[in-house]
Amino acid sequence: MTLTNRAVIVIIGGGIAAYKSLDLIRRLKKRGAGVRVILTEAATAFVTPLSVSALSGNRALLRLLDAESEPDSGHIRLAYSSDLIVVAPATADLMARMATGRADDLATAVLLAATCPILIAPAMNPAMWQHPATQRNFWRLMDDGVEAVGPNSGAMAEPEQGVGRMAEPPEIVAAAENLLKSRSALLAGKKVLVTAGPTYEAIDPVRFLGNRSSGKQGYAIARAAAAAGADVTLVSGPTALADPRDVRVDRVESAREMLAAVLAALPVDIAVFCAAVADWRVDVESDHKIKKTGESPPVFTLVENPDILSTVAHLEENRPKIVVGFAAETDYVLKHAREKLLKKGCDFILANDVSPERGIMGGDNNSIHVVTAEGVTDWPLMAKDDVARHLVAYLAEYRVKD
Repeated sequence: MTLTNRAVIVIIGGGIAAYKSLDLIRRLKKRGAGVRVILTEAATAFVTPLSVSALSGNRALLRLLDAESEPDSGHIRLAYSSDLIVVAPATADLMARMATGRADDLATAVLLAATCPILIAPAMNPAMWQHPATQRNFWRLMDDGVEAVGPNSGAMAEPEQGVGRMAEPPEIVAAAENLLKSRSALLAGKKVLVTAGPTYEAIDPVRFLGNRSSGKQGYAIARAAAAAGADVTLVSGPTALADPRDVRVDRVESAREMLAAVLAALPVDIAVFCAAVADWRVDVESDHKIKKTGESPPVFTLVENPDILSTVAHLEENRPKIVVGFAAETDYVLKHAREKLLKKGCDFILANDVSPERGIMGGDNNSIHVVTAEGVTDWPLMAKDDVARHLVAYLAEYRVKD
């Protein structure tokens, strides 16, 4: 019933996947939503204003400078009166215009004026999706608080396979429902701590020990928790990501700095330890750059870093009610995750296979196994933002059960 009596705008971009948006409109209407549809100029090459008007029950909206609606700033009124905006398909061009704040047509003007949640369903050729410019635009939108569903992997209009296929209408509707549920304060009044990214352990002023973590999953979790009404603190190792909106961010470098920041953030209700903390550091950090001498290379003695997850999980005072760990493994994933669950003392573990061929570390998708004392629940491969939303829903349900 989440969509009942909700005002939803569907923005249809100019791509072959636009035909799926007709089914999306029908499904949103079936769930009780009031739907208004904006067509970009390019979208009219794929679907007609008449078809979307017939399915939505409202006149299709096409032009920014519409003589009927713009005398009273119709695009602003439309943006302010909506509960949700769904962009499907979100083409590479449309995402680029969104990310740079363009407002040169009705769709982008409404998006720029909107204060409601925005959900995009990217769809484009795989090469276009993987292009660095598209990835920059996508992650800028994520950092701005936009949510995404897909893109999926599969057959394209062109005779090729790859990531870029628009999510199916039932998936988009489910994501819309989950987004509105999350904005309905699943974690309202709760304090949440999230760690993200790698840690860098200095060898000298120039070099360090580190890992390939991008921080994307932890940042997505912080965004999702904030969207669910939580008071969120994100303790982040070095990343290239922008601070998530409505999240308190404490940036650190080393494992010891991360532990200090985590302890300073307590007490909290929920702690999610997603950071890929370096296990070791050199015992003595050089205060000058170590130079090559032409002789034997330097030999370093490594010492263990503090175990942040275990430290917090075993606190006698200020232990969070729910402590969540991550287990990034390359082999025997479930075996190692079960061992980690017992050793660390956390409430449950999110395990994933980060073997290089899977592209999880630093990538945009993740495949999670939720490991508890009672057993294992497998989540399908999905975008990291979808993993974050699933986790927020799981935490809310876990808290209720607890």
